[in-house]
Amino acid sequence: MVHFVGAGPGAPDLITLRGAERLKKADVVIYAGSLVNPVLLGLCSAQCRIFNSAEMTLEQVLSTMEQAEREQKQTVRLHTGDPCLYGAIQEQMDALKKRGIPYTLTPGVSSFCGAAAAVEGEYTLPGISQTVIITRMAGRTPVPERENIASLAEHGATMVIFLSASLLDGLQEALLQGAYTQQTPAALVYKATWPEEKVVRCPLGELAQAGRDHGISKTALVLVGDFLSGDYTRSRLYAPDFSTEFRRASE
Repeated sequence: MVHFVGAGPGAPDLITLRGAERLKKADVVIYAGSLVNPVLLGLCSAQCRIFNSAEMTLEQVLSTMEQAEREQKQTVRLHTGDPCLYGAIQEQMDALKKRGIPYTLTPGVSSFCGAAAAVEGEYTLPGISQTVIITRMAGRTPVPERENIASLAEHGATMVIFLSASLLDGLQEALLQGAYTQQTPAALVYKATWPEEKVVRCPLGELAQAGRDHGISKTALVLVGDFLSGDYTRSRLYAPDFSTEFRRASE
């Protein structure tokens, strides 16, 4: 059996209980070495064989899984954050299906959740934004043209941008072609939840320069939107004059 496990955003105590148990019982672990906190490998047994997928191709990863399956071993494929976001797990699952190898999925805490905690913010504020766009800038890996940053920025919604800290000049330019302005609040969150976490807030018009000033060019999320401004409308759900299934409005 192969278990795909979300490692969480970085802090070792943010892996799920299920994910931690999978690691403790694993015979083989293939982990995303460029992003997963290696402290988590301390949960593995002394007999566990550990492979760093940052140094492997997909074919090598699959070959390792197949060998473990022939030996009737339990394999954990440990991905950063939640593997459903930029985890490249679909191609692995499809290959395992073709090979008749069973697998499970254990979700994890995504770094976009860790970034919200880092800025002490709520992405979906009443009267500000009820939509979160999670995306990335086109680079060596392309994105569909219909999903280019400028088009998505036209919504003016909360945006969380992955894998783009090395492209801040182009990202800033593209974002400003949408509904945002030079003064729209933005933040760079470097290594959310790690001990070296860093948060840099700035107006969108200064985003690229802020990255240069603080030496942030990788392993960071870009947050954009008025949710960072501190202005919002009080939630109706908890308003005294708002009735719900569980509470009657006061007169």
